[in-house]
Amino acid sequence: MIAGKDKGKTGKIVKAFPKKDKVVVDGVNFRKVHQKPKQQGQQGGIIDVTMPIHVSNVKLVTSAKKK
Repeated sequence: MIAGKDKGKTGKIVKAFPKKDKVVVDGVNFRKVHQKPKQQGQQGGIIDVTMPIHVSNVKLVTSAKKK
């Protein structure tokens, strides 16, 4: 990441959305989502979901030089 609250963090690209110019990076840009129980007896809770980021905020890092 080169911008935003997770600036400086690294991770692998999990999913790409070329039409929207967004990518999902593993371990970056989490959002807490409140989830209701789906069935009776099941518990609801707060889960972390990885949200997409615009491609302009992401830069390729080479494994050889880490730059």
